[in-house]
Amino acid sequence: MKVFENYVMKQHSNMKVGGVAKKFIVVEDKNELKEIIENNENIFLLGNGTNTLIDDGNLDMTFVSTKNFNEIKEIERGVVEVGAGLDFNKLIAFMNKNNYTGLENLAGIPGSVGGLVYMNGGAYGSEIFDCISEIEIFDENHEIRRIKKEDINFSYRHTEIQQKNWIIISATFKFQDGFNLKKVIEIQALRESKQPLDLPNLGSTFKNPKGDFSARLISEAGLKGTMIGGAQISEKHPNFIVNRGNATFEDISNILKLVKKTIKEKYDIALEEEIIIVKGEQRR
Repeated sequence: MKVFENYVMKQHSNMKVGGVAKKFIVVEDKNELKEIIENNENIFLLGNGTNTLIDDGNLDMTFVSTKNFNEIKEIERGVVEVGAGLDFNKLIAFMNKNNYTGLENLAGIPGSVGGLVYMNGGAYGSEIFDCISEIEIFDENHEIRRIKKEDINFSYRHTEIQQKNWIIISATFKFQDGFNLKKVIEIQALRESKQPLDLPNLGSTFKNPKGDFSARLISEAGLKGTMIGGAQISEKHPNFIVNRGNATFEDISNILKLVKKTIKEKYDIALEEEIIIVKGEQRR
């Protein structure tokens, strides 16, 4: 493992906001996890930081990165084991190369494979669990084990992994043949046209309430383009909050509060964040 002390976390969030962590540990072997977890406090497991808002200031926390768990192993035709730290779009590229289908609707989502598994990430009617057969985890009893998909509780943007503080080591996928390159190109073009990819952001900020879309509610409430400090509700896609250059954690937190308060008052709908928010102290 590699251990860094008094480490600036700003570079590890797509929002480009983050303070100084007590420690930042890069895991190099899954068997190091037991030692790391048992010898550190206030641990937060960090993926690619593409949907993670990190508090600024001094953080009495240890951030643990599994970015080096990035191997792809083809066990047999259609059965592929993927390290949690692999950039998800490298998996899409692997699927293209090997003519595998099943996750094309997720193409272009930034983040690690483990990050998407953690929250059952998805887009355009598909979810990453559609193609998962099992996951390998470091569990709450500090043991490494594999769990079949049918034994995992998951739903829209949620898995039991979140409550049980499991660390995802790898995921095994079962793919069919027939990669749809046309679909991937269409979806990536759609993302570029509708999302503010030119500014720091954390992707979709709020989960869609049942039967509706957060972006529609935010837009109809007249909040599109609203700024607080250096943070803004995107004019291009109102379910995105962007950093105009000097946003603070407080700026972004205040925008989140404004959106939730306004939508609750106008529509009696309680929006729930899809992004992960790391405040000054996070206990494992």
